[in-house]
This record gives sequence, C-alpha cells and structure tokens, in this order.
Amino acid sequence: MMVSTRGSVLRLIAWQWRGVVLFASCAVAIALLHFYVWPNAKIPQLPLGIVGGALGIFVSFRTNSSYARWWEGRQLWGRLVNASRTFSSQALAYLPQDGEGRELAIAMVRRHVGYVHALRAALRQEDVLADADVVRTMPEAERRALAKESNVNHAICHENVEAVGLAVRRGWIDTNQLLALDETLRAFLDVQGGCERIKKTPLPRGYAFIAERLVWAFGALFPLATVHELGWYVVPVNVIVCLAFSLISEAGRVLEDPFTLFWNGLPLMALSRTIEVNLRQRLGDTDLPPIPGPDASGVLM
Repeated sequence: MMVSTRGSVLRLIAWQWRGVVLFASCAVAIALLHFYVWPNAKIPQLPLGIVGGALGIFVSFRTNSSYARWWEGRQLWGRLVNASRTFSSQALAYLPQDGEGRELAIAMVRRHVGYVHALRAALRQEDVLADADVVRTMPEAERRALAKESNVNHAICHENVEAVGLAVRRGWIDTNQLLALDETLRAFLDVQGGCERIKKTPLPRGYAFIAERLVWAFGALFPLATVHELGWYVVPVNVIVCLAFSLISEAGRVLEDPFTLFWNGLPLMALSRTIEVNLRQRLGDTDLPPIPGPDASGVLM
C-alpha cells in the first residue's frame, strides 16, 4: 500500500506508456489527415461530449466498486486485529493462571498467531505451510497435520475451538466466558470468509473490457472533433484527456484485489506482524520480530 504522497509524472506516463503512444498516434494521424489530405474531416462535438460524460460515469463506477472492495478488505483486517487482541486477553485471563490451564491458554494464543500468518499467505496465494512466518510460529507437527487440509485456516481455528471445548469440560471457564470466547472465534471465521469472498469473486470481466474499448474509441474520435480548433495542440490534449479516463479505469483494476502483492495491496505483512507482536507481548516474549515499515518508495506491504 502506498503510504507516501510522493510521485512522478514521468513514472505515471511510463506506467501507461502504451496508452500514451496509442492516443498520441491517433491524434497525429487525424491531424495529418486534416491538414494534408481531407481538411473537412471532422465530427460534431456535441455527440462526443455526451459520450465522454457517459464514459466518465462508466469508468468511475468500476473504480468506485473496486475501492469499496479494497476498503472492505481493510475493515476486515482491522476487525481481525481487534478480535485477535481480545482473544489473547480472554484466553490468558479466563483460563487458570498455572498448570495445564496456563499451558493451554499459551498454546491457543500461539496457534492464533500462526493462523493470522497463514491467512495472510493464503490471501496472497502463497504456499501457506512454507511461509517463513508460519514455519517460525507453528510447530512442525502441527504443520504436518495441516498438509492435507483443504482450508488450512479453518483447520487452525477449529483447533482453538476444540481447546475451548476442552477448557469447558474441565471446568476452567464458565458459561459467560464460553460465550465471549465463542463470539471472538466466530469473528475470526467471519473475517476469513469475507476475505475469501473478495479474493475469489472478481468484478465481471465485461467492465474492464468495455471500459478499455470505449476509451480507445474515444481517443480515436476526440481528435476528429477538435483538430480544426486546436491544430497540432490536439496531440497533447488528446493524450491528457484520454489518459485521464484510462487512469481512472486502471485505478479500478489495481484496487480490485486488495490482497495482491502489487504496490496498491493492503499491508498484510505489517498487519500480521503487528498482531503477532501484540499477542506475544501478552505472553511475555521479548524476542519479537520487527514490524515492517514503508520502503524507500513509500510502499508498505
């Protein structure tokens, strides 16, 4: 995720260089046609203005829809941060402070740390059980047991549900504490399900295809409507106008998947490390991993 406002127009143009070349070429071709072949080559501006307004609404709708997915993903991970802190405090406070009860509480908290890293790896379509943070925070025996699971995260969360059940059977927690823990554990699965829904349900491909083709068509027609007034200035004007539409559409494309490793993706590594540090501090650990910060480009992952 970009956390810096620093930017470069040249880098922006380099990112969309194909569109710049396309729109400039269309404008040059129309200008040559107008000045040297067919001086009356033009179309009315009014219909093109209507098309431009409709195009702006269309590409903005896609971008707004994509941003809503991105923001929902951030809200879900914010909920995961809060619920994780609640869970660690509940487990450590409700279960006995010594003996097997304390060992069970510590195991539940450490298992949840592994769950958070596993969820981050799964959403980024990485090898969950080979992820460095998962390997570091989960015992090898637990990882081997998860190798055949169709949903590793659900299996990890289920282990903590069973741990709560064990605490109930041994009389370590009462009914009210059980209800509180059950609500927190359900919140984890709700967050996971929401993230999986976003990840596995892309926006209809027709949005991107239609928006891209309409911008191309507009880039070819705009010089025909304005070349007789702008002259050769139609080339930079066409690039600026059509690149604006193209960039709005591209913003929607890169925001569609909030869990990508592209620079617009949510900072899942920073969030999962934050959860780990917060929870392990409740256990009294001191050998804590660093929480990542933005790199030299202002990107936080």
